[in-house]
Amino acid sequence: MLFWPFSKLGLSGCMFSGISLFFFMHFAVTSGFLVEEKALVLMTNYPLIDGHNDVALQLRILHDNRLSQIDLHNISRVATDINRLRAGHVGGQMYAAYVMCTAQEKDAVRLTLEQVDVIHRMCSEYPEFELVTTSHALRSSKKIACLISVEGGHSIDSSLAALRMFYRLGVRSMALTHTCNTPWAESSSEIYTFYPRDNNSLTHFGKAVVKEMNRLGMMIDLSHSSWDTARAVLQTSQAPVIFSHSSAFTVCDHRRNVPDDLLQALKENKGLIMVNLHSGFVACGAKGNISIAADHFDHIKNVIGAESIGIGGDYDGAAKFPEGLEDVSKYPALIQELLHRNWSEAELAGVLRLNFLRVFEQVEKVRDELKGTLPVEVQIPLSEAANPCRLVLRPPNQVIRSSSVDSSKVVCSGLHLFALSAVLTLHCFYEVVSC
Repeated sequence: MLFWPFSKLGLSGCMFSGISLFFFMHFAVTSGFLVEEKALVLMTNYPLIDGHNDVALQLRILHDNRLSQIDLHNISRVATDINRLRAGHVGGQMYAAYVMCTAQEKDAVRLTLEQVDVIHRMCSEYPEFELVTTSHALRSSKKIACLISVEGGHSIDSSLAALRMFYRLGVRSMALTHTCNTPWAESSSEIYTFYPRDNNSLTHFGKAVVKEMNRLGMMIDLSHSSWDTARAVLQTSQAPVIFSHSSAFTVCDHRRNVPDDLLQALKENKGLIMVNLHSGFVACGAKGNISIAADHFDHIKNVIGAESIGIGGDYDGAAKFPEGLEDVSKYPALIQELLHRNWSEAELAGVLRLNFLRVFEQVEKVRDELKGTLPVEVQIPLSEAANPCRLVLRPPNQVIRSSSVDSSKVVCSGLHLFALSAVLTLHCFYEVVSC
């Protein structure tokens, strides 16, 4: 190659530097534009299936679930609405039916039913949404597909019958715990003092819950579970499991995140970790930015491969998100960052939706293989579910409570299963479903 002196070209060094800078800037702008376009095309072809969103909780907090008072196209004080879901190229959303742990031993079942109801209404009253309950319907939907999850095993009040009824109402995933232990599984959090335990992180009844979820075809969600509970579930479940909204512990050492040994066990299970974008879990409390969120994707990919990764934003379930990822409309910026980091289009198609579809389909395959298996009829011993509202069924003059608590001072859930079966009966009557 010949290098001509600037003087022979009639250019000064300063002019040459200016031209070089112009071409560099032009290339950088063009490159950035191409990556942005590439991300949008990719997300148009593979619309995101997001594993966790808590807007239903915000509808209760802000509007008491009165959908007639708001327009879901544009909602203030939240991070999720129809317009922003469209801008974020979201094609499927798992909506959490969540109630606080303070409802455990009280009215958690009723409150959860009300959250399932508001998700049903939200996804049936707006034509942009479509409620789906199968992987086939999710894959083929041309709208924003709605999936329902129950966030926290306290919502079933230690009842496999309640679990089955929630499935019939369209619930396709359940997190075994939230921020509180249940009588049968252990939380990663120590916020609440329910059912303390030093060992036995998944009891005999807890294993029955896992087996019944396998039989039903309901995805087991290990986000919020303790690491010991997660390990026990991975040894018990016949179907792949998910962490619907968790990140990498090695990048941010928060107990809600997943350590590398659990990631390896998840890979063996052929399950999925859907990366949480909340600042507390990706930036360890600092606000953070898109780069630190992308670091979690890079780390998990290096440990177990891109095929085990999805996205579970946790929008409207947390207050602080990284700069550039403030709401559901910002997902394309995350995909752009991963493209800049040389993630392939095939890898990102998996992260966006194909990995989740694979897991959902495998969960359904296990269900089909267990088709001849009868429902699990294990009941939790009263000694384990020390709930003052549980009754031992006896004639009226022999009713014995499981605790000597004054019933006038306790808000009880004795009619929960009756209410749930009544709801199901009406559902079956109007929908003409075989129950």
